Amino acid sequence: MSATATAAGLIVPMAEDSHFPPTPGDFWQPLFAIPGTDYYFTRPMLLLAIATVVLMAWLWLTTRRAAIVPSKSQWVTEQVYNFARNGVARDMIGSKDFLPFVPFIFSLFTFILLNNLFGIIPPFQNPTMARVGFPIALTLIVYVVYHWVGIRKQGGVGKYLGSLLPGGLPGWIKPFILLLELITFFITRPLTLALRLFGNMFAGHMLLVVFIIGGWYLFKTYDPALMAVAIPAWILGVALTAFEGLVQFLQAYVFALLAASYIGGALADEH
Repeated sequence: MSATATAAGLIVPMAEDSHFPPTPGDFWQPLFAIPGTDYYFTRPMLLLAIATVVLMAWLWLTTRRAAIVPSKSQWVTEQVYNFARNGVARDMIGSKDFLPFVPFIFSLFTFILLNNLFGIIPPFQNPTMARVGFPIALTLIVYVVYHWVGIRKQGGVGKYLGSLLPGGLPGWIKPFILLLELITFFITRPLTLALRLFGNMFAGHMLLVVFIIGGWYLFKTYDPALMAVAIPAWILGVALTAFEGLVQFLQAYVFALLAASYIGGALADEH
């Protein structure tokens, strides 16, 4: 039984073959093999598809009859959009250049947020971004966008790379600074962007699973003392679930914020 399914032990009866403590291998949840290949369609892939459909339906249903005086659903959508537009894109990219990138930043924020929240929403209870391949894919998109923007802004690859160097540097130190800048822009930024999101979602979900499953294992010992300890473990699990919801929002916000920051830096006259 998977760790995610086991974490739902308070809602769905637990199987006898569930185990404790959970391991990273529990996040591998294949649903079926793709015919003729060695690849599998996994539960996180299904959740990713569900998130895409839910977001499409949400945007269509709340904007199909858009009016100057908005309905409640339209107002909610507008608040989320305005948060991404004004609180992220305009603040980080600048009021001059931000508008073309608002749909991209809005899409990143809402898509990551919903997939993160799947970690605490029954019956999903699996944050998609806890599988490292998904944050890497999103990071690659951001990576291509901000480098493409910078190359177009500077008028070519050579000029773009040259713009990474601050002005006024002695000639002998420029190769060293350029090397550091190349490592930062082409390796460190994408690596930390992906791993930050993955690490927080993975660690948070593992923590919830530990408290919920751990409480169950204590409870089913039928030792009165250990059963008494299980109750605080479950209470703490509920509290951590609320805290995890905050972390999931913050990680979506930080990812969108950094993506906008990188785009803003690429558009700046000087890096």
